[in-house]
Parts: sequence; structure tokens; C-alpha cells
Amino acid sequence: MKLVFLDAKTIGDDIDLSGYEALGEVVKYDFSTPKQARERTRDADVIILNKVPVNEESIGEAKNLKLVCVTATGTNNLDKDYLDKRGIAWRNVAGYSTESVTQHTFAMLFYLVEHLPYYDEYVKSEKYVKDCLFTHFDKKFSEIDGKTWGIIGMGAIGRRVAETAKMFGCNMIYYSTTGKNHQPDYQRVSFEELLETSDIVSVHAPLTPETENLMDKKAFEKMKKSAIFLNLGRGPIVSEQDLADALNAGEIRGAALDVLCAEPMSEDNPLKTIKDSDRLLITPHIAWASVEARIRLMNTILGQIKEFFEI
Repeated sequence: MKLVFLDAKTIGDDIDLSGYEALGEVVKYDFSTPKQARERTRDADVIILNKVPVNEESIGEAKNLKLVCVTATGTNNLDKDYLDKRGIAWRNVAGYSTESVTQHTFAMLFYLVEHLPYYDEYVKSEKYVKDCLFTHFDKKFSEIDGKTWGIIGMGAIGRRVAETAKMFGCNMIYYSTTGKNHQPDYQRVSFEELLETSDIVSVHAPLTPETENLMDKKAFEKMKKSAIFLNLGRGPIVSEQDLADALNAGEIRGAALDVLCAEPMSEDNPLKTIKDSDRLLITPHIAWASVEARIRLMNTILGQIKEFFEI
């Protein structure tokens, strides 16, 4: 059996893949364009990838291909009709990053809530050395206990965030983007009510026709001026220009994003010009990527391959 990793860099160099080598020949490429993939998959039995498009262009000459494994939950890069026509199976992985994304959600929140960029700079600039008081709280912060936290996207990650936030004393509400999600432990509200009443709004939803550009100019205008917005769902759920305008106009207190409309960040992203870390934090799509989450991910895929080939 030949297993080909088309964009192994998206997994990391620190994850042990020896279990795959026990199944047969393993070939790893850091990155692959569709044109490169066409050549590289020619004699592959299994391909493992994250973002590479899988369609007739990229795998049209892969005569031995039996299984496509996506190292992610989303499968929008797969041409499933083409795979079905060819009789090629595919697998993805869900649930591997719940704890990692939840942890990152709170890391981003507290970074903004407690003005950590300001206080870090205050000490490192040695202003604290020259101060006359033992404390310094020019940037005032509040506890999240008693605050209202609104969640958009009450799947596994949204529920874990809600469960953790309740431990901090938050009042939890949520909005169902499909209208079909019922969580008896939490209050379901309209989109407008969530925006108007939440002190914290976090997105943990997939990208769908209902969620694309959900957070636009009108949405940010409805939020409290003291509110913090977090997006750990998908980039196109947010209109980046409208968010930049809202931050620059002081319509919301701050925002933290782990996902963008174009990744890596595009040259013309309007958020690129906002350098104030006390108002905006952007991380490069890393919330999912704790060591433990990546190990779970690759162990799950290894199990899927073994199950498929009945090894």
C-alpha cells in the first residue's frame, strides 16, 4: 500500500507517524498544488491531506486511489460527486479539537478582558521599576462572573465553551443559525437579542449559507460598546471590513479572531492596519492545533485507514 501526505506541514513535524509506515510505503510532501498533486497521487492507494483540493484536476490520474483522508472536520475541498463517480471513499475527523479550541477561546478572551498587552508592555518598558506604588491599574478590567455570554454555534465546541463559561459565573445564551438546535441547559434567543444583551459574543459555527457574513455592519451596530467579539468558527462568517470599521469607530470594545476569510492573511485585509493589540488579537488558525489534538487527529485517521482496509 502507498500512502501519500500531500500537505504534511499542516500536521506538524512533531507528530509520530510511524504507525502509518507500518502499513506500507509513506511519502510526505510539505505542500502540494493541484498540479503537483496530480503527479504525486498517480500511484497512491491512500492520500492524506488538509487543504489540497481533491477533484478531477488533482487526482485524475490516480488509478489506484481507494481512500481520501482529510485531516480536518470540513470537507469543502472535496469534489464528492467526482469521488462517488470514481468509487473512491473519503473520511474526515470530528471532535478531535474540542478541548484545544475551548482553551484558546478563553486565552483570547482574557488577553483582551484584562488588557494583558498593556500590562505586559508596562512592566517590560520598566515603567513599573520607576513607579511609586506596588500596583498599577490605569487600564481597568472587570470579572466575567455575572456577564452574559452569547454563543453562535452550539455544537460540541460551543457546548464545551458554554459549560466552561458557566464555571466562571457567566449567564449563557445561544443563537441557533439553523433554528433546529435545542439545548435544554441553555437559553435560546433570537440573533438580535443575543447581540443586544451579550457582553461576550463567540462564534463556533460552521460556514453555511445561513452564517456567511452573519456578523456584518448591522450586527456590530447592535452590540454593546463594551462587548468583546470572538470568532473561532470560520472566517467568512465575519465581514472583515465591517469589523474593522466597528473597531475603529469604537462600536465594540475589542475582537479576537483565529480565522480569516483568506488564510494566510491577504495583503488587502482591512484588519491588517489595526495594530492596537488591546483592541484586536488575531492568531493564525491555531486554536485546533494543540499537540494533544493533533495526536488525536492522526491516530483517528490511522484507525480509519486500518478499518477501511480491514487491517
